[in-house]
Amino acid sequence: MDRLQQMTAFVRVVETGSFSQAARQIGVGQPAISKTIAQLEDRLQVRLLIRSTHGLSPTDAGMRFYERAKTAIQEADEAELEAKGSGAGLSGRLRVCAATTFARLMIIPHLPKFMSEHPELEVDVILDDRVIDLVSEGIDVALRMGELADSTAVARRLATGRRSVVATPTYLEKYGVPQVPAEIAEHQAIVYTQLGNTWMFRKDGTEVSVAVAGRVRFTAAEGIRAAVNADLGLAITSDWMFWPELESGEVTRVLESWALPSIDLWAVFPSGRLSSAKARAFADFVERIVG
Repeated sequence: MDRLQQMTAFVRVVETGSFSQAARQIGVGQPAISKTIAQLEDRLQVRLLIRSTHGLSPTDAGMRFYERAKTAIQEADEAELEAKGSGAGLSGRLRVCAATTFARLMIIPHLPKFMSEHPELEVDVILDDRVIDLVSEGIDVALRMGELADSTAVARRLATGRRSVVATPTYLEKYGVPQVPAEIAEHQAIVYTQLGNTWMFRKDGTEVSVAVAGRVRFTAAEGIRAAVNADLGLAITSDWMFWPELESGEVTRVLESWALPSIDLWAVFPSGRLSSAKARAFADFVERIVG
């Protein structure tokens, strides 16, 4: 490996605390990473890592090198893009994290265009509805919806989406269409555990909260989609999650004169690390799709 590749490998090892994790993120075998770090320490004539039963941690010299290496990698990335010109494609590996359903419906169908614009770029897409640690997983940019749990996160709002109460025509024909929010309490609600079982509505300056009763609860949006499409009840969801069915009429909105709190889509970048040109370009791409 050249010097920049050695620095990249070292940064990944420090951030993950593991040779194997760093190797997985870079896409090489663990022996290659171990050899690279050994060669780097030999070249610098200084010990960069402390190896123990608890894992790997940088020495004082290693931490100083880590901070400088992060900046050097970023500057090299930016310099290469500037030299190639604004129309040049990106290269290397980009690791993206997103919620499964949102990515399946809103991102992956458009991914061929992004890949064709950057033929030398490789993209790892990590699909997970949970909030995962971006640094330890080597994520360059995560797409997250709603309020951000970490107020210190480096984030950029990409879009604001509408939330609706949805159900299938079959369910509504059988159980009736609620005309006011209070009538939802008489229906079966499909509960997304991340939102809870209290739904808030607004209209003409009036705010109404409704505690819903639901026999089925899901921890992932994919379950909400399947349950609604199976005629199990009403659900609150972003329109992004049901846009194909809303377009086709397989699912319909109810209580449209009442507003629900909107939902923000964010691009979140790892704290303590400069966002890469690749990560920013992907965030721009997503913003064009959903904005």
